[in-house]
Amino acid sequence: MPVIGSQYSKGGGEGSPSDSYLGRGSWQISAGYRHQLSHRHFVGTVEQKQRDAENSEVVNNINLFDFAATYAINQRYNLTFSVPLFFASRYTQRTPDQVSHASGIGDMSFVGRMWLAKPPAENRQNVSIGLGIKLPTAAAGAKSTVNTPTGPVTRVVDQSIQPGDGGVGLIADVQAFKVVGKATLFTTGVYLFNPRNTNGVLTGRSRPSEAVMSVSDQYLLRAGAVLPFPKIRGLAFSIGARGEGVPARDVFGKSGGFRRPGYSIAVDPGFIFSRGKDVWSFSLPVAVRRNRIRSVPDILDNRHGDAAFADYVLIFGYSRRL
Repeated sequence: MPVIGSQYSKGGGEGSPSDSYLGRGSWQISAGYRHQLSHRHFVGTVEQKQRDAENSEVVNNINLFDFAATYAINQRYNLTFSVPLFFASRYTQRTPDQVSHASGIGDMSFVGRMWLAKPPAENRQNVSIGLGIKLPTAAAGAKSTVNTPTGPVTRVVDQSIQPGDGGVGLIADVQAFKVVGKATLFTTGVYLFNPRNTNGVLTGRSRPSEAVMSVSDQYLLRAGAVLPFPKIRGLAFSIGARGEGVPARDVFGKSGGFRRPGYSIAVDPGFIFSRGKDVWSFSLPVAVRRNRIRSVPDILDNRHGDAAFADYVLIFGYSRRL
């Protein structure tokens, strides 16, 4: 359920300092794309390499598109409305022809943000804070018809490829930049608070503690630097670190039901190209640490489930000021 997608991939202040501000009454439209292929299974930080040898790895192919519109009340305050589109498939290596699919509009969000320092007084450094809401616009409990040896079977798809989680969430984010010489240092953090415990969708799992899907919090952190590419106007190179995941326990509310908590830490190189009112971006986070932590049901049942992680993520972005 990747609610936090490519709209947070670029971070704050990745272009020139003035690129971070929109003029009063102006609009910015943006589109993003995120692709990941998850198949390496981990229990804690230990990769379950025998899964590949046994031909039992589960493969998730996830494609997430984000479309957003931002309106500037003035240079300091703006509002963003985001609509994700989700396309995913899931199969086991042993039965690659038995594929489950999920697609559709994901959970939409609406976020208001403000710069702490009034621009343009602070063109070399600033911090933005945001607060918003995530709406359960995606149908919880998406189903797929899978062709099996005994005939077609329609069932609820796995939680990992559900377009939405069925809960109303609160989004809090922070973005900051500071110009140091020719480099722009940046950081981005976003946390999705999901106070709802479970969404009522049955998982089909045998353990009673995991019979219903959990509605989990999510988070993303990113920090790094952007430097202009020599002799190519408008092109910049970015390098940083990226961490994202799902906690075992939510900040608010209960944390029962089935979830696969854990996190991934990645080295995150990328490029940004700007020309006029248009900005294109690309980044390729490559995982250096993956950890499937224990869920609340795992702790109650004295076990430790696994989860599949991606080796890398492809993220593309485009924005235009109107």
